[in-house]
Amino acid sequence: MSASARPRPTTRPTLAHRRTRRTLAALGAATLLAACGTGADGGGDAASSDGAAEPASTPAEESTLTVLAAASLRDVFTDLAADFEAEHEGVTVALSFAGSSDLGDQILAGAPADVFASADERTMARVIEAGDASDPVAFATNTLTVVTPPGNPAGVETFADLAREDVKVVVCAPEVPCGAATDAVAGAAGVTVHRVSEEASVTDVLAKVTSGEADAGLVYVTDATLAGDAVDVVDVPETDAALNVYPIALVAAAERSGPEQVELARAWIDLVTGDAGQAALAAAGFGPPNASAP
Repeated sequence: MSASARPRPTTRPTLAHRRTRRTLAALGAATLLAACGTGADGGGDAASSDGAAEPASTPAEESTLTVLAAASLRDVFTDLAADFEAEHEGVTVALSFAGSSDLGDQILAGAPADVFASADERTMARVIEAGDASDPVAFATNTLTVVTPPGNPAGVETFADLAREDVKVVVCAPEVPCGAATDAVAGAAGVTVHRVSEEASVTDVLAKVTSGEADAGLVYVTDATLAGDAVDVVDVPETDAALNVYPIALVAAAERSGPEQVELARAWIDLVTGDAGQAALAAAGFGPPNASAP
């Protein structure tokens, strides 16, 4: 019985004193019931000052979106992830960066992932053909450039200088997108690069140059831009011979997780390919997805 309930009136005026006692008893019972409903066990609904029940607040359901992305996308995707989480309450974006070839191998081996962003179409095609991703969309392009330690101690001025035996050059391994681009550039230029090391990712190449372990390295323009004063950039026209197209795709594991996970994954892809994502990529030095090699 609620606190506003009243006992049914009797039609016998001669029992007025009994009616009064019953009214008092009913009010006492109602008070007791109200106290029980809001007791220490928290079982009742909280009431507002006018007696209406307050709706219980429901916390947002927590979800994780796993994105595997090429190492060259680290800074841009990290910033975009913060924006995505702010727009999607309860969602955490788990980012994993490495060489595209390594990431492709992880997906093929069954690693959990919802979205894959590769630094080349070759790696993406391998994953698509295996049925582990679908609907790839190009979202950026990138080209190589030559970087040296500050001051350019080896005096590298042309692409042909990378063939000198006194110049220690670090490049990406051939199976990695930046390595495939290096081979394409060197082949087009007819230059045999004096390689002292082949690395698994472009960030590893950059690290060896900035540490002084190498006299020169071939990295993406975006990585050279990000490195700032830690490297000197040697602009050589030969690097225009290779243009890397970056595709992004939904991973099949997301589809197996259900429609809600697919919706999140597609929302991330929309962010990257939309105005905000494209502006962030352009600011980092990436070219537009529809760019073409000279």
